[in-house]
Amino acid sequence: MSETILSFHGIEETLKEPPAGAALYLGKRHARTEALAELARKGHVAVQVLSEDEFRRRFGPEARGAALVLPEGRKTRETTLESVLSRMGDEALVVLLDGVTDPQNYGAILRSADQFGVDLVVLPARRSASDTPAVYAASAGAAAWVPHAVVPNLARALEQLKQAGFWVYGADMNGVKASQAGMKGKVALVLGAEGKGLSRLVRELCDVIVSIPTRGRLDSLNVSVAAGVLLYEVRRAD
Repeated sequence: MSETILSFHGIEETLKEPPAGAALYLGKRHARTEALAELARKGHVAVQVLSEDEFRRRFGPEARGAALVLPEGRKTRETTLESVLSRMGDEALVVLLDGVTDPQNYGAILRSADQFGVDLVVLPARRSASDTPAVYAASAGAAAWVPHAVVPNLARALEQLKQAGFWVYGADMNGVKASQAGMKGKVALVLGAEGKGLSRLVRELCDVIVSIPTRGRLDSLNVSVAAGVLLYEVRRAD
């Protein structure tokens, strides 16, 4: 079954790296939709202009004049932990997500994973976001090529990584400053859900708890922002 993105921002981000077979439908002609059409044509995405009535019938009243239809079975880089572990080098970097369910956060983390050369993103089968149009859009298409693995048990995945020589760093407010943690070699970085943080067992399996010093009134950063900061610290330490 095909899936549809209706937000202008989501469409724009997805069109930067569009999946093969995507199609853009327009129900209104104005500067914003014309810009989307131009972006679509540059990415060799088919563009079809509908009457406003036909557009509303097809995509509903919540659609604001543009709809990007993604093909069924679009390409993603879902893989398995075991298959990637055997190919990882001495500077491998893995990100594990513990209870991150928001698709915008997950997509943004995949985007940062692309930028910082993460070898694999791991998330549990339960209490996690999954590959959806919202994730694809938030990742700016990175969901199509950043390897990610869904595992039945995150704690077991951490044990496998530790056996393979990884040092596990968990993100939390009460930890060593990330800039002083010396995150080098095989690094596994674990991020928990906002508010809940790391689950007890996952936290116990971490070798080091790291934190990001902040000065604001709020008690924590958005998890996707924290991911970007911590991934920068890992690469800075290389």
